[in-house]
Amino acid sequence: MNQPPVKTTSSRYLLTQWDPENTAFWQQTGHAVARRNLWISVPCLLLSFCVWMLFSTVAVNLEKVGFNFTTEQLFLLTALPSVSGALLRVPYSFMVPLIGGRRWTAISTAFMIIPCLWLGFAVQDSTTPYFIFVIIALLCGFAGANFASSMGNISFFFPKAKQGSALGINGGLGNLGVSVMQLIAPLVISLSIFSVFSTSTVTLPDSSGFWLQNAAWIWVPFLVIATLAAWFGMNDLQTAKASLSQQLHVLQRGHMWLLGLLYLATFGSFIGFSAGFAMLSKMQFPHVQIMHYAFFGPFLGALARSVGGVISDRLGGTRVTLVNFLLMSLFSALLFLTLPGSGEGNFIAFFAVFMCLFLTAGLGSGSTFQMIAVVFRAKTIERVKARGGSDEVAQHEALTDTSAALGFISAIGAIGGFFIPKAFGSSLAMTGSPAGAMKIFLVFYLVCALITALVYGRKNNK
Repeated sequence: MNQPPVKTTSSRYLLTQWDPENTAFWQQTGHAVARRNLWISVPCLLLSFCVWMLFSTVAVNLEKVGFNFTTEQLFLLTALPSVSGALLRVPYSFMVPLIGGRRWTAISTAFMIIPCLWLGFAVQDSTTPYFIFVIIALLCGFAGANFASSMGNISFFFPKAKQGSALGINGGLGNLGVSVMQLIAPLVISLSIFSVFSTSTVTLPDSSGFWLQNAAWIWVPFLVIATLAAWFGMNDLQTAKASLSQQLHVLQRGHMWLLGLLYLATFGSFIGFSAGFAMLSKMQFPHVQIMHYAFFGPFLGALARSVGGVISDRLGGTRVTLVNFLLMSLFSALLFLTLPGSGEGNFIAFFAVFMCLFLTAGLGSGSTFQMIAVVFRAKTIERVKARGGSDEVAQHEALTDTSAALGFISAIGAIGGFFIPKAFGSSLAMTGSPAGAMKIFLVFYLVCALITALVYGRKNNK
């Protein structure tokens, strides 16, 4: 029997009561409010991914504007944003329960303007030292940390039955920022749209102008708009408030570390491939203008993430994740056949197999995130009920645990954005081929398939 609806607000932005599991409340009020917050969150997160992966495009073009960094240095620049992004996802995951989702979304979105502006000026001076780019790359990582707070915030708004779909939409469309950036940036660097702010213009051998600073500056006006939309259009939830100590205890949960490993294999692969694919392709197939095609992979992976969440709500996250890891293993093995060895390699086959890896990494990101939300809610409610806690206490602790777990696990997953391009760079430096790195990835995917089957496949985990 449905409970009666409850009031939602006592002020314009703060919702003092929020019960998405109450069917009447959800249908009358909750659904509309949750959707509004979701659709403001999506563009904020999309812009975060644009800024986070800026160096995947900028690094490939630094040589054209007069910089002479080594291949390993360039790969490191593409990897560094994932280091700071991963580390910062932990404190970022605490911020929504501490100060509110609306406030934190606006603050964290506004902060991204800083690295965008700085990078735009840095690339115009060929004497800019390497360590400056390192600092800017690390600042871009702040954008990657937004994923933890964004996903945690959205998880508070939706009922358990809608978790996979809502998180899949937020994460999947947010992940589209990588492909949006890799599509838009190569276009705007050939246009003098910010020439009034530019201190120099580079002329390419074909006499065309080249404004690499535009790759960073193009996002600034959109960040301003998104900041204002978050501040004036989103809500803070009183029921989402929790102290730091109430969130830290999820570190004692064994499932957090196991699910973190699975998420590292899926989302870590997506963001790592997104960061390193363009540079890797340029090294393996220098005759190909890879920036014309690089955005396809992140685009497929981002769309697949949303699909992965929806499918998991229907079929169960465990089933989808297990099949997905087997497919990732298969495509990793096939990639060896496409690489330059004794011959020139096959770019078409290389590109096609990599697109399949992007697709499955995206699907797996959605399915593993659905598993996180479902497992932590179920385990927490079971634990609270066992000690005699009420339904209200169980639901509140379940929301807090889930949000904290999503933050920690997303931090673990983001580390893949560092290790994958770094592994490619190290493998190329040592052997001249990325095959060594791909062997490690293949074994890792097989191990994750075993963990999924043995730990979560014994029961019909939905």
